[in-house]
Amino acid sequence: MKRVTGHDHAGHYHGTPFDQIVLAHDERHLRRKVLTLQKGEQILIDLPDPIAFTHGDVLILEDGRMAEIIAADEVLYEVTPRNRQHLTELAWHLGNRHLPAQLEEDRIVILRDHVIKAMLEGLGAKVAEIVAPFHPLRGAYHSGHGHAHDHDHDHSHGHHHHSHD
Repeated sequence: MKRVTGHDHAGHYHGTPFDQIVLAHDERHLRRKVLTLQKGEQILIDLPDPIAFTHGDVLILEDGRMAEIIAADEVLYEVTPRNRQHLTELAWHLGNRHLPAQLEEDRIVILRDHVIKAMLEGLGAKVAEIVAPFHPLRGAYHSGHGHAHDHDHDHSHGHHHHSHD
């Protein structure tokens, strides 16, 4: 089994990947795992820190070959607001619930959840079922650079406790 020895971001690598791996949004946050490529080969990714990969990134194997990460189709909701102000309000409600969301200029894409759908419709949004790749924004707790939030708080940033209700 070949090991992953490096990675590069979409559009920043040279050459053509020899294979692909299709992963859902929550499967693209990796540190150590055996992965099966589209053509059936298994590879081992073993990174010092977890990384949140995105569509088009590549994993570089020890023999120099590259495998491209493809965002899998997922069952989602497309949330359409009345206007830009409404989009901001809807995004606030989703963020307040710490839900992964793909924010775009004229819509928000989220994972399907009938309770959230009812809330959004109650707030005046149009909600449609779609199947598409999901590219949620990475928030402060999902930066992908390996900085865990369970460290001692003896350095210079302030730490404020707040309710999640």
